[in-house]
Amino acid sequence: MLGKENPNTLSSVDNLATVLAHHGKYEAAEATYRRVLEASEKVLGKEHPITLTSVHNLAGVLERQGKYEAAEAMYRQVLEASEKVLGKEHPNTLSGLNNVALVLHGQGKYEAAEAMLRRVLEASEKVLGKEHPNTLTTVNNLADVLKQQGKYEIAEAMYRQVLKASERVLGKEHPNTLRSVRFLAAVLGARHQYDEAMKLYERAHLGFSKAIGPSHPTTVRCFAEWTRAARPQRQQRQ
Repeated sequence: MLGKENPNTLSSVDNLATVLAHHGKYEAAEATYRRVLEASEKVLGKEHPITLTSVHNLAGVLERQGKYEAAEAMYRQVLEASEKVLGKEHPNTLSGLNNVALVLHGQGKYEAAEAMLRRVLEASEKVLGKEHPNTLTTVNNLADVLKQQGKYEIAEAMYRQVLKASERVLGKEHPNTLRSVRFLAAVLGARHQYDEAMKLYERAHLGFSKAIGPSHPTTVRCFAEWTRAARPQRQQRQ
């Protein structure tokens, strides 16, 4: 029987935490990832790739719960190790930069997040190509930061670019494509283009309900955004 700190056992527990996170059970996922991380540091050491993966995974669920400072510290730990071992333009390093930028965004540090995402985008287009899923994710993230700064026209153009490419590369019902649909709907709502925004929100909500479940936090947030965006449209018609 495998011991609790056997790497194979750690991998199984990590997979359980990933399933919990996928279903939006972030508190349970956080507790499970912490168990994995504690054991990984003890058995494998703090700089072992498996340990760093545990740090990354834990940071992800902290971010989803709005615990941005703790998530940022963990993402920076992984990023530092990745730059040291893999180099500054390795896809894993670029993914790490993306993660740090997202938590900066979450803390309202939009200019810093924008600068970091532009750096990631330039390298990602060079290393992976303009239509690689990771590159498209970076464009989406950059557009979101620009939207938060009120740069709606530029953000809309970026969202449309990503959506078109995502539909072609990933398919119309892929969660990343639906994320682009949702974000485009948000910026259209901010620009008072309510008719198109409502259609996109409906598409995103139905797609998320099917792909990740109706009770997943992303699906619930999408519905809440759809409802908020519908209010001014109803008021205009009264």
